[in-house]
Parts: sequence; structure tokens; C-alpha cells
Amino acid sequence: MREPFIKSSLMRLLLPVLVLFIISGCGQNATPSPTAAPPTAIPPTATLPASTPTAAATATPAATATVAIPEGSFANPVLRSDFPDPGLLFIDGVYYAYATNSEGKNVQMAKSIDLVDWTMLPDALPALPSWANTDFGFVWAPEVIKISDRYVLYYVARVKDTSTQCIGVATSDKPEGPFTDANDKPSICQMGSGGSIDPSPFLDGDKLYLYWKNDGNCCGSITYIYEQELAPDGLGLMGEPVKLVSNDKRWEGLVVEAPTMWKQGDAYYLFFSANNYASVDYAIGYATCESAAGPCKDAAENPILKTKIGQPPAIGPGHQTIVLDKDGETWMVYHVWAVPTNGQLERRFMWLDRLTWEDGKPHVHGPTTAPQPDP
Repeated sequence: MREPFIKSSLMRLLLPVLVLFIISGCGQNATPSPTAAPPTAIPPTATLPASTPTAAATATPAATATVAIPEGSFANPVLRSDFPDPGLLFIDGVYYAYATNSEGKNVQMAKSIDLVDWTMLPDALPALPSWANTDFGFVWAPEVIKISDRYVLYYVARVKDTSTQCIGVATSDKPEGPFTDANDKPSICQMGSGGSIDPSPFLDGDKLYLYWKNDGNCCGSITYIYEQELAPDGLGLMGEPVKLVSNDKRWEGLVVEAPTMWKQGDAYYLFFSANNYASVDYAIGYATCESAAGPCKDAAENPILKTKIGQPPAIGPGHQTIVLDKDGETWMVYHVWAVPTNGQLERRFMWLDRLTWEDGKPHVHGPTTAPQPDP
């Protein structure tokens, strides 16, 4: 029952913009960019939502005036292409970004030397394993980590003959791939809990961990973010999975997902996204953890990054990752829905904002639309 929820959310978002447009009596229509054809089915968290346009939603929002960006500065989005669920890797002076399927690619990929100017690359996972449904649109939320002299890609695909999304693992000798998965079954697949999605690896000292969520929101069940230790090569699992957080707070709605573990000094922070991904209610929060393996406690001030109503708006920020710039400062990378031009949310662009630490708490300086100094 997503459609009415998306419709009402768009109404709440676009009404202030339309009012400003009517009052100002000016502004030019933005030229919509071409969009990829939607996938054959609508999964619960990572592809294009469907909605029935309303009169308000189909009206064209007022376009914002072009803002001059001073030298040494940038303005969001940093990647103006459908690039959902970004995961980043820094290798030898180059940032590699990996994203959910779009533009005919299973795993999208881009590279940058400064986090601001990005170049699109070929499909990082051009062939799917034997266990996966090869229909386009079911490969989500990729993340890559370097282990020894090999690169390991964790991703989500749909199991053949089922509607279950599960986690696979692929390898390459280069960060740009191509990655290959020769396994005959997924690495993690919680069939009784709706499936398993949004894998995120984390190295803490000499121990590797993987974080993910069960896809319980697909079938009316509670969702949890799990942690489990990985084998030293990153290809197998050790011990048992541990539940760290669940959707037990009002702002989280029916789902918590997209985990990112981060160690700042001696403290551990588990960032995550929550609520309906295709609405203005999608947002980012965090939990403090005693170790990389938990236990974890939700922050009282959640969410720390949410929809910003304005001109232009920032709709549904989520699926974050954290990176260091050349000076060792922390930044949050995440996706935001492009402003609808036809009443539908169709593309998610990649955004970048500063992440600072104040009295032991993370503070995201965003979502920003004005120019700010480069990383």
C-alpha cells in the first residue's frame, strides 16, 4: 500500500513550493533530464516508486535561479544522475562510488579524486551468478572493501524463482572490476525474515564485520540491523548474527536499513536510514555502540538528517556512507530524490555534506543546496 502514502507525501512537499511560485509570479520551467526505464517490478527499498499524479503533483515547481559557485566551492548534488544507495571506497588517491542498478547497469560505478567531480564507469558487476534472477532491476546497495590484494563486493540480488532479495559476494583484482560471483547460492539469505539486504563491511583492527538488515518490511514483519563477523578473506561468516537495532521508534516507521558502522576515536557509531524510502519521511539517524559488535543504543536526537523543504527542496535523504577527505575530515555521502517534474519521484542524486563531531555526537551540516567549500 505504498501509492497513497507517496501521493500524500508529495502533496505535503510540493504545496509550499507551489505557493511560493504563485506568489512570486516568476521563474522558468526546468528542463527535465531523461530518466532510465523503470524496472519490471517495484522492490521495497531500492528502485523507482510508483504513484498516481495529482493536480498539485503534476504542476511544474518553480525553478531556482542558477547560483554562481565560487572557485574552490561546490553545490549539491555532486552527481546529477540516478545513483541510489551510494557506497564509497578510497584507493590510491581515487574515490570509487558504487550504486544500485540504473542506466542498464547492475552495479553503477563512478570515480573522483576530490569527491566533487565524478566520472561514470562501466558496470562493476556485468554478469550475475547462477542463483540470481537476471531480470534487470533487482541488484541493490553495493559496497566494496579491499582485503589483502583483492577487492570484495557485497551486493543484493533476487533469488531465482522467489521474490526474496539476498546478499551475494563477488571479487575482483581491481576496484573498478569487473567483479565476479562464482557461488551457487547467496552468502546471506534470511528466507524466514523476508530476505537480507543492504550489506556494509567494516574493518576494526584485524577483524572484519558485515552489517545488513532483514527485509521484514517486505512482508509486514519487524526489521533489524544485524552484525556478524566475517572470515579474514571476507568471503565467509564466523559465529552467529547479532541484532543491533530495530524499527522501534516513531520516526523510523516500518523499517530501519542501510547500516554504516564508523569508528571516531575510540567510539563506535552505527548510522542507518529509516522510514519509507520513497517519501519525505525517509531520514538518517544513528546509534552509539560499545564495540563494532554492539550492543547499540539509538540516539535521542534522531533523525539527524531529514527532508528539507525549500527552493529547491531536498527530498528523502538516505542510504548514507562516510568518507575522509584529503585532510582527514569526515563527510557524509547520501542520496536525495531529484525534484519531481511530472509528479513522480524517479531519480536519486548523490549528495555530499560535512560531518562534524560535537561533544561526542555526529552533526551533519545538511542537506545543503548553497555553495560550500570543497573537501
